[in-house]
Amino acid sequence: MNEQWLNLYRTEIEEFHKKTMAFAAGELPRKDYKGASGGFGSYAQRDGTKHMLRLRLPGGRLTLPRLQFLAQIANQYNIAPLKLTTCETVQLHNLAPELLPVLMEQAVGCDIITRGGGGDNPRNVMASPLTGVQAGEAFDVMPWVEAASDYLLSICRDIHMPRKLKVAFCNGVDDCVHASFRDMGFVAQQDGSFRLYIAGGLGNNHRMGVLVEEHLPASDVLYAIKAMIDTFCAHGNYENRAKARTRYMQETLGVDELRRVYLENLAACKAAGGLDLDLTPKAVTKTGAGSIENTRVIAQKQEGLYAVVYHPIGGVLPTGKPAELAALLQDMPAAECRVAPHETLYIINLTADEAARVLDATADGAQTLFETSVACIGAAICQQGVRDSQAALQACVAAVREAGIPDGALPKICISGCPSSCSAHQAGTIGFQGCVKPVPGGKPAPAFKMFLGGCDALGAEQFGEAVGVVYEEQLPALLVELGKAAAAAGQTWQDWRNAHGEELQTILAKYC
Repeated sequence: MNEQWLNLYRTEIEEFHKKTMAFAAGELPRKDYKGASGGFGSYAQRDGTKHMLRLRLPGGRLTLPRLQFLAQIANQYNIAPLKLTTCETVQLHNLAPELLPVLMEQAVGCDIITRGGGGDNPRNVMASPLTGVQAGEAFDVMPWVEAASDYLLSICRDIHMPRKLKVAFCNGVDDCVHASFRDMGFVAQQDGSFRLYIAGGLGNNHRMGVLVEEHLPASDVLYAIKAMIDTFCAHGNYENRAKARTRYMQETLGVDELRRVYLENLAACKAAGGLDLDLTPKAVTKTGAGSIENTRVIAQKQEGLYAVVYHPIGGVLPTGKPAELAALLQDMPAAECRVAPHETLYIINLTADEAARVLDATADGAQTLFETSVACIGAAICQQGVRDSQAALQACVAAVREAGIPDGALPKICISGCPSSCSAHQAGTIGFQGCVKPVPGGKPAPAFKMFLGGCDALGAEQFGEAVGVVYEEQLPALLVELGKAAAAAGQTWQDWRNAHGEELQTILAKYC
């Protein structure tokens, strides 16, 4: 961002700090504070005395300077937890109110802006985490991600949308960013254009996006974004926040009319001009020799280079891990971390020898597919949460380990603490949504609604179906029994589910 924008941002930080201290003193109601703090990527946590700060990382890029910043503040202020998010950011938790402006100001020095990290704003712009290095991709979408992020930040003060806007770019291979069901999703095509979806989303009334362009020129990406904002501002619901997301325009306008209105706005934006992009992806010039094979190592499209996968359980980074990785990567030219939407870190652009060293440094992460499961921060911290999804996941991981369930017998699961779907549970192979369940003759008990059959693979996207509600205390036992059944048949989860539908229903009936 330019110096004028940053100077105003620093002034805004000072004003935000005044409101934070007023909230801490009990002089500003929680609702009013939330309306102000969200725009700066911060929220008060459940108890109201500690705060969260969300670091905006376009495309999930945790470059070495950004990683070094994270390492410095995590150690200096003993910040925990450090939470990888499903929007490719890092959340800092349990912060004292007076620390917020300090961190926000320091973050600017390594090109991290928290503005627009929450509230009714354009959120962190997402990208396929291996874009630029993934074999088979159409092209590297990162330059368009960063241009879109800069544009949205430049106008975020000037627009008043009904709610947030989530934008994602898929490289044409990996759609874990859910481009086909975001508010805006750009899918890279082999001819250098983008397939464009709008008005999708998870949560209540989840919807697949509406395909509006098969081949949007890459030069027109900013026009497409402006047209979406214009459409949302003109037709979004400003009266009812529960229905103020873009996906509800599919109902109020109808799919065909929404497509027509959007394309009309796109044509008007292009006629006005001024937002053309002329971008070229930056080539990776690093070379490597040797080879390495490991379940956590991915060969890049650049011969001799590799990416290492690191998934801390629950997406929670150990406080000292950023410092450990920063010390390692500073001697590895071109290496950087990418935060993925499934709460995973990819460390890319590594030679075989470098990859071996990174593997050793990340051996504390998930060891099986099931252990790569996703969970939001949960009700112990989040003021919106209904269930403690982190605690539920930890209990399930412990039970599955104790039972000796082999790798592959259970899939990655997604646990959201409430209907907001922060873990994308509706797109998970198995998903859980925090709720309560009636107890005969007693008070409702903690529970999770269970979803089966979701998929976010490009071209095979579908939402899971709700199959029942399970008590929270029985969740580990349910997963262990499912895993044992698949293991006994000598099959992976998906093969077992496809072949043993009746047995699956019998097990589910015991719990749901």
